[in-house]
Amino acid sequence: MEKWIYLAVGSVAGGFARYLLSGAVHSKWGSGFPYGTLAVNLCGCFLIGLLNGLAEEKFLLNPHARLLLMTGFCGAFTTFSTIMLESSNLVRDGEPLLAGLNAALSLVVGFALFRLGTFLVEII
Repeated sequence: MEKWIYLAVGSVAGGFARYLLSGAVHSKWGSGFPYGTLAVNLCGCFLIGLLNGLAEEKFLLNPHARLLLMTGFCGAFTTFSTIMLESSNLVRDGEPLLAGLNAALSLVVGFALFRLGTFLVEII
């Protein structure tokens, strides 16, 4: 039960942070480009990289902190950061081609499936 609490608290905080940062960026720079989403994704990549370094290299994050911050907060803040973490782990494990494939498929196939879903709703 304790793990669920860490996950829930991190997820709620990450969701609020995403909403606040994206909205602040949007109100400052407008809607001609998705600056808010870009800011969230880039900040999330930096943050999950920092947290991963603290966990893996410095051993400063225990499993509960990782669940709260990496899975909960970063996962709700942006899943893009998780794609980057998993791709980085593949590079670390000697699989750079799989890392590139993971990142490329996530973006290209994800976009294609998004468009397919939109199309299906339009034709119904």
